Amino acid sequence: MIKVVAHNFVRDGCLSEFLAVVKTLVEETNSLDPGCLSYAMYQDLSDPLRVTCIEEWASEETMNSHLKSAHFRKSVEDLLPYCAKPTEASLYKKLF
Repeated sequence: MIKVVAHNFVRDGCLSEFLAVVKTLVEETNSLDPGCLSYAMYQDLSDPLRVTCIEEWASEETMNSHLKSAHFRKSVEDLLPYCAKPTEASLYKKLF
């Protein structure tokens, strides 16, 4: 299993637009992507412009398929105007 923690940094004044795009991404990913065990967005309590995606994938292969999917690529393109800086993502494997 692969876990992804991806921090997104939203441009000031663009939160509602950003959330509209990621809401669709979350819904499509959870319903369309084989191997997706969990895909959800979380808002930082101390910084509402920091929105983190926490994902769980059955394998690295299923995660990579998601990254190549049309709905993911479209979402990335649609989100660019609303991001203050690039996403910072880390991948983890479960130990215990």
